[in-house]
Amino acid sequence: MDGLHPENAGRLVAGLPGLVPCTPMGAMHLARTVRPRMDGLNAVVIGRSNLVGKPVAQLLLNANATVTMAHSRTQDLAGLCRTADILVAAVGRPGMVRGDWIKPGATVIDVGINRLPPADEQAKGRLVGDVAFDEAVAVAGAITPVPGGVGPMTIAFLLQNTLTAAERRADVMR
Repeated sequence: MDGLHPENAGRLVAGLPGLVPCTPMGAMHLARTVRPRMDGLNAVVIGRSNLVGKPVAQLLLNANATVTMAHSRTQDLAGLCRTADILVAAVGRPGMVRGDWIKPGATVIDVGINRLPPADEQAKGRLVGDVAFDEAVAVAGAITPVPGGVGPMTIAFLLQNTLTAAERRADVMR
């Protein structure tokens, strides 16, 4: 149901129907609420995982965005990010993307989920994303929070994939 089987990955790349990975689909849904048409927009995806980075890049390509894949070792990552109309951060490093990395008005989708060390031994550390939210919110046109942004969308699209798979199995088309 998570859309991560190699067959689903192949179908996504080939533009064929299949179950789409839930987190990338949730990220795209959020991006489309701000940018319904992505034709020709510059999108930068930081992160190259099979779980998020590669599928979200493919979904952006399928939406006619111009996509650049980057990662933690990309040269001048900050400069590259400043060119993005849509910036997807899925690198797994808390607060790595700073406010001055963001193009004014950009749509920022923070997929990162990182737990900071607790202030004391009794407490849990707080959750933060890959984007330094307090800095970025002043520059971005739209930004997803962590927690409460992409995570709930992942769950929603897991349910959507479950329904789609059940309909296909029962040979029911919507």
